[in-house]
Formats: sequence, C-alpha cells, structure tokens
Amino acid sequence: MKRMIGFILFWVAIGMTIMLFITNGILAVCIIILFLVLGYNLFTSC
Repeated sequence: MKRMIGFILFWVAIGMTIMLFITNGILAVCIIILFLVLGYNLFTSC
C-alpha cells in the first residue's frame, strides 16, 4: 500500500510540474479531464 501511495504521489508531482509550463487554462482543464477519465477506467478494470 505504501508503494502504491508513493507511486501516485510521484506522478501527481510530475503532473503538477508539467502544468507549470502549460499556460493555456482551457488546455489544462481538457488534459485533467482526459487523465481523470483514463485513470478511472484503468482503476476500475482491475
């Protein structure tokens, strides 16, 4: 469980770093929605 939480926190930090370079707010929201849907589908398909 600790490894999974660490993995998630690592990728959240990577995503926040990428969002620093995306200045277009609409593009950022679209990317966030896309990744949320993708992550939910991958999580529930286990």
